[in-house]
Amino acid sequence: MNQLSPIHVLAAVPREALSRYREQLGRDPQLVLTLVSTQEEVSARLDSPQTRQEVLVLDSGLGEMYGFVKELRQAYPGLLIVLVDEGADFGLPGQADELSVAPFEDDDLLRRIKRLAEERRLQTLRTDIAPAVRTLAKKLTRARSTKAMLQAAVEAICELGYDYAAFYAPDERVPDSLVLRSQAGLPELVAMAPTQQNSEESLVGWVVRNGQSRAIGPADALSHPFVQQQRMNRAVCVPVGMALRYGVLLACRAQPEAIAQKQVMMLELIGAHLANALARRDRP
Repeated sequence: MNQLSPIHVLAAVPREALSRYREQLGRDPQLVLTLVSTQEEVSARLDSPQTRQEVLVLDSGLGEMYGFVKELRQAYPGLLIVLVDEGADFGLPGQADELSVAPFEDDDLLRRIKRLAEERRLQTLRTDIAPAVRTLAKKLTRARSTKAMLQAAVEAICELGYDYAAFYAPDERVPDSLVLRSQAGLPELVAMAPTQQNSEESLVGWVVRNGQSRAIGPADALSHPFVQQQRMNRAVCVPVGMALRYGVLLACRAQPEAIAQKQVMMLELIGAHLANALARRDRP
């Protein structure tokens, strides 16, 4: 029998409800459950490079959640969010992916978590055969050098509608620093792109430390020079290879709308295909 893939769940609930959630969700062997009781702990866990979270459960008993959900949605577009509001008399999730008004009746919350995780995995498989990814896979197979592979990846990102894309790889000469290896996009951006990224406040630096994708806008503390200078409105960065073995992909666009989950997934898939191609080239 095939073992079900674990689902990493972070649940933020009032202290008085911790035992209830632990009893109801902790009994399912598929869930890897972490419980916290403040919004600050949620942010700390999501930012920690030692933790991995796929689904976030937020109990409205912690206070006003809709603004918090909106902030999380913009910062972590790949995160699945379930809002629990037992006082709500409607079923619209708003910025969250799901809303549970009766979380422990007939395992409602548990079923929603599992359905979201399964739908995400199926969506990933469907997206993997999208034309842009199929075309990139062919180019990576035909590429005769690492440089050609990197260029194919950043050009594929621009073909998805981004104004600029870049690949940064670890700099062997400077610890905790990444160096620009390939880029594509608007000529003025290509000409002024930073050749190294290592700042703790930078988007690229955050992804290097945490190993997970992140998106930013003009109001975020994390930034990138193009966003700081208001040349671009949005940027997203995704890791390439396990433990950032190869580096990160960066994508920027002038459109002010938040970057959606599906768009981040496409970038992650491009990163996965690139990592696989680089791994094949590394084999003796």
